[in-house]
Amino acid sequence: MVTERRIALLVEYDGAGFAGSQAQEEQRTVQGALEEAILHFTGECRRVALAGRTDAGVHAVEQVVALDTGTTHDAATFRRALNHFLPEDVVVRAAAEVAADFDPRRHAQSRVYRYEIDDSGERSPLRRHRAWQVRHPLDDDAMSSAAQTLPTDARDWAAFAGTVPEGYPTVRTLRSCEVQRCSPHGLTVTVEADGFLRQQVRRIVGALERVGAGRLDAGEFAQLVNGPPGSAGPTAPPQGLTLLAVRYPRGTVMWETVEQ
Repeated sequence: MVTERRIALLVEYDGAGFAGSQAQEEQRTVQGALEEAILHFTGECRRVALAGRTDAGVHAVEQVVALDTGTTHDAATFRRALNHFLPEDVVVRAAAEVAADFDPRRHAQSRVYRYEIDDSGERSPLRRHRAWQVRHPLDDDAMSSAAQTLPTDARDWAAFAGTVPEGYPTVRTLRSCEVQRCSPHGLTVTVEADGFLRQQVRRIVGALERVGAGRLDAGEFAQLVNGPPGSAGPTAPPQGLTLLAVRYPRGTVMWETVEQ
């Protein structure tokens, strides 16, 4: 009798060459790449579950993925073998055996995203897949002040969401939103919440860019969350966005190793 086990994977990827993280018919996706590597390694045709969806062009440092297997390979072997079969723009940084009922999406306490902006006004081919290159300098102090006006209680974020299915819950709890000047022409916006709606982070960034450019003041920005569905933004382009981490209660996942 085959005993099913559940393995969690900590996955990093460059989103530039993918149509997104989740499987789509006739499209190259992160999920598709992982499932193909699993098939090559174990001979099993398995559907993997992801902690969250990332759109085309969005990157991840620590996406969390779970899969079931009937094999006896340990977590370290899974990591090494899958990395052998995965393309160069995806890597498994760590693996762990987890409880059979582990759900990488539902059991997550929070997600952390970072958005990078280059406000040098100069076009950089080397940064085109890593940052939003805006044509004017931004007032990062004004952006930081505006970010602090965002509510950190449970709130309906439909104003900052893209299209959502009818009846889909749009209440989320934002934990933090920080704007930092990290270099003379580089800014980061780091956002943590218990979960995000589609395009929520990119719409927050799009509105903050308007503040930094002087087209929106902090008071006007603070009122955007109270607007009608889909009214806040604009939506910043995907290439500046990276999923930094998915956080779980202590002891939920004990990673075998993290590759440097």
